Formats: sequence, C-alpha cells, structure tokens
Amino acid sequence: MENFKSSVSDPLFRIIGSEAAAMNTGAWVIGGYVRDLVLQRTSKDIDVVVIGDGIELASRVAARLGPAVNVSVFKTFGTAMIHTPEGLEIEFVGARRESYHPDSRKPEVEPGTLEDDQNRRDFTINALAISLNKTDFGTLLDPFDGLADMEVKILRTPLDPDITFSDDPLRMMRAVRFAAQLAFHIHPDTLDAIQRNAERIKIISKERVADEFNKILLSPRPSIGIELMEKSGLLQLVMPEFVALKGAEYVDGRGHKDNYRHTLEVLDKTAEATTNLWLRWAALLHDIAKPVTKKYDAKVGWTFHGHEVVGARMTGQIFKRLKLPLNEKMKYVEKLVALHLRPIALVEDGVTDSAIRRLLFDAGDEIDDLMTLCAADITSRNPNKLKRYRENFVKIKQRLVEVEESDKLRNWQPPVSGQLVMDTFGLKPCKQVGDIKNAIRDAILDCRIGNTYAEAVELMLNEGAKLGLTVVTVPPEPSENPSE
Repeated sequence: MENFKSSVSDPLFRIIGSEAAAMNTGAWVIGGYVRDLVLQRTSKDIDVVVIGDGIELASRVAARLGPAVNVSVFKTFGTAMIHTPEGLEIEFVGARRESYHPDSRKPEVEPGTLEDDQNRRDFTINALAISLNKTDFGTLLDPFDGLADMEVKILRTPLDPDITFSDDPLRMMRAVRFAAQLAFHIHPDTLDAIQRNAERIKIISKERVADEFNKILLSPRPSIGIELMEKSGLLQLVMPEFVALKGAEYVDGRGHKDNYRHTLEVLDKTAEATTNLWLRWAALLHDIAKPVTKKYDAKVGWTFHGHEVVGARMTGQIFKRLKLPLNEKMKYVEKLVALHLRPIALVEDGVTDSAIRRLLFDAGDEIDDLMTLCAADITSRNPNKLKRYRENFVKIKQRLVEVEESDKLRNWQPPVSGQLVMDTFGLKPCKQVGDIKNAIRDAILDCRIGNTYAEAVELMLNEGAKLGLTVVTVPPEPSENPSE
C-alpha cells in the first residue's frame, strides 16, 4: 500500500490522529480530499471518518486548535464540521453502513467499519482513505483500485452500479459532473447502469438535481456533461426542452443547422470567456425556443421568428420547474435570452447611432455580458462569413464604447418621469402614461429631440394633446424640476 505521509504532514492531521487515539479508536481522511491530492487539485474540504463518535472527535480536535475554531454539530446526521481561520472545512463522521428503500434516497444508517464506509462510496476514486493512526500514519487504503482508475481517467462504482444508482440516484448526476469537471470517462458498465436507472432521478428533489446541473455548467467544458446526460437518458428527464433542439429537418433539400450542436458550441465558448454561472445559463437557453417557433417558408427557407421572446418566457418556466432562483438571477438570464439577437442584427443590418443607443438602453449593466454571449454565438461553418461577422462585431463593440462614453446611456432614464406625466394630465397609472413615456424615450434615442427636460416636456404636452388629454397642472420650469 502506498504511503502518503508527506501529503498529511500538516500538524492538523497529527492532532486528529492523536485525539482519535485518546478515544481508543481510529480516524482516516477519506473521499474527495484524497482524490484531489492525487490529482494535484486544491481542496479545502476535508472529510474525516472515525470508528465511533465523529461529533466527539470534532469537539476534541477543535479544543486543541484553539478558540478561533468554530464547530457546527448536526446531531440528526451524526456529523460535525470544523471551520478553521485558514478557510478549511473539516467534516467528521462516524463510519457507517447504509441500506435504502426503493422509494427514497434517504438511507437507514447504522455504525459500521471503515470497509463498510468505503463500500458505500459513489466511485472508486472517492473511496480512497489515508490513515491518521500512529501505527500506519499516511498509508493509503485503496480497496477498489481507485488510483488505477485515476491513471486511465475512468469513473466506476465500487460495487454493483445498478445497486449504487438505484440506492441513491443523485450519484448518476454526480458521475456526469465528475466526468465534466475532471475530463474523465464513465466506465461502459457504469454508463449502462445509469441508462437503466435514469428514471430513478425522479425521486430526487429538484433542488439537488439543479445543484448538480449547475456544477456541470461550471465545469471547464460543460458540453461534456450535457452530452453524457443526453447519452445516459438523464437530459430528457431533467430538461426535455434541450433535447428537442437535436437534429436538422429538411424540406425541398433545405435544412437548418442542428441547434443542439450549435448551442453546445456556444456554451463551451461562453465558458472559455467567463465563470459566471448565469451567463452560462443564458448561453444554454439562448435558442431554447427554436423548436417551438420553427417554420418553413418556400421563399426564405426555415425561420424561427420570435424565438428570443418565446425563449425568455420559457426561461422563467424552466427556472420555476427546476427550483432555480426566481429572483434577479432569473431576470438576468431572461434579459440576455431576449436580447441575444440584437447585436447580431446590427452586424447584418448596419450600425446606426440610433440602434446602438437603443441597445445600450435596453441592455443596461448587462451590455458587456450580452456581447460576450453574442460573440460566442457566432459559429458559422463558412470561414468567409465567420471572418466578416467577427470583423463587424469588433466594429459594433467599438461603437458601443464610443456612444456610451458620449451619451452615458447605460441604465439611463428619460428626463420626464411617469409621475410628472400623471400630475400634468391628472391621470392614474394607465396605458396612456406608458405611451407618452415611450414616445419621449424613443424620440431621444432616435435623436429627434435632445436629452433635455425642456424638450422632453414639450413633447409630453404634444403627445398628450394627440391623445385628447387636458393639462391640469403646468409642469415646473427646468430650474424647478426636482430631478435636475
């Protein structure tokens, strides 16, 4: 058995071992921390398994480490967590044996041996343990050849994969996640078992599934995970809307691109540019409505009119179903999906100051992220077209900078408020107020009037007259306008 004494040379590990000895028991570092040591990945999460009372061991270790160390106890699960000033999180748990009921992933737990604890691990690479005990300190225990699997970058279960995944179906998502994060392959027998047990994912809470899916999206190449989910049958169960993107349909010899493949390419290119999870979600969903908006026109071929608008609506539905945040994060993704065609349209239709101003106004603080998404969305297989698009896209980005510097339109608001419109014409909130405000906004963005209070008030009065409204309160003079 290989010795990893140098890997656990930190005094912390000696303290854990000595306190376990004082309890007349044994302790081992186990799981992801050991795996990451072997893979030379940084990890601050340390799992310690003890034969006996993990909570008592945690309390004793914390007392040795000093008053600055906090202990969180979870009596229901028989675990305790130590948070050190250095940012380490050390979880202590008693070795256990688990048994499962078919309709739940919550096991019945009873005390067990180290072997029992390693048997219940999800993958061989997570069953590695390093002894912290005096007699064999630093010895690596590898009962399922996890080191060999790491050498060839293979993920497989320690025991029968059908039992492993049926017992806890979330492990299927974890297999995909580790494959994406570590660039590992799932062993054919293990992948076959995921396919056979995919339906079991339905007993897992939406929150837990979404958490694993988010980790897949945050991996270096998210497409690896998405492809494995599709191949295993999990994607159809988690996000059937994305599976619907697959394939290209042909009529009269005219087809459209495979939007599934295109979206994976956009997602990976976005991942190269940012670690922003919600921007990656926008990349994943930017064309999600193409299957439901697809039509064939004999003159122009395939069209997907309005897919950005429908896609923004579908984004909210998907977030709600997957129990993702329904707050500003969802609104951010909806906004980017709704706007993702706008910069591309400027490339095709020409860049006018009016169009640039409108884009800056509508995108607001998200303009930079929108441009990142749109740059990733340029994926033509025609090299000449791709070169032209990219050159024009650079020009658009430059014009955005120039107009933003001169007009300051990011998150800009017109100089006339809705309250002033209502006060002037004696209105309550209604469509007419919005129509007048939009007319003023459009006139300023199109440079038909200046971005001044006086010109905006004049247009407000003219628009009100067109709607047959009567002035009940004369608007204040510019010097009296409280917003100036």
